[in-house]
Amino acid sequence: MTLTNKWKIQPNELFKMGPVVPVLVIEDVKDALPIAEALLAADVKVLEVTLRTESALEVISTIAKHLPEAIIGAGTVTNRELLQQSYDAGAQFAISPGLTKDLLVAGMEGNIALIPGISSISELMDGIDSGYDHLKFFPAEASGGVKALKAIGGPFPDIKFCPTGGINLNNIRDYLALPNVSCCGGSWLVSDEIIKQANWQEVTRLAKQVLDHVK
Repeated sequence: MTLTNKWKIQPNELFKMGPVVPVLVIEDVKDALPIAEALLAADVKVLEVTLRTESALEVISTIAKHLPEAIIGAGTVTNRELLQQSYDAGAQFAISPGLTKDLLVAGMEGNIALIPGISSISELMDGIDSGYDHLKFFPAEASGGVKALKAIGGPFPDIKFCPTGGINLNNIRDYLALPNVSCCGGSWLVSDEIIKQANWQEVTRLAKQVLDHVK
């Protein structure tokens, strides 16, 4: 049974909040607010902080505390422990690169919406059986990209996707043109080089560029 009525933000609402979800890998907590502020300045509000760094949970907590207008979520959530830790840190949603049966159960039992990741029809069917209809398609380009999602849309027209992996300014419009794609995740908006240079104006520029590009 789907228990999404207890979640503050529903998956369908989350997917409609903007065409691009920045995938953020932040090593130093001091960079958290400047990055988030730079994205908010471009009207990009949904932010995914991946749990790939030791500081990730503190980064989520910092943004959640100081920038309530941001919709902050945790990425690379691979088990129920990380899902709980993400919620405790202040995340409003969680995204996983894949799925396990236990993670799917934990997502339905949890306090924030989980967007499980799939790259195959079998995984998609597991997600559907567990009550999920908004999923991440990862790694998008390596898993067949636009052609794969177009084919999946035939037998599963009611499932919505946020593809991530290999998406950039050159192909994002092709993905968003698909009826089963609501938004796309991307790391190019905030690259390691931009963070090293603390070039926050470039973050805002790139974010505005992609929003203009997909209008």
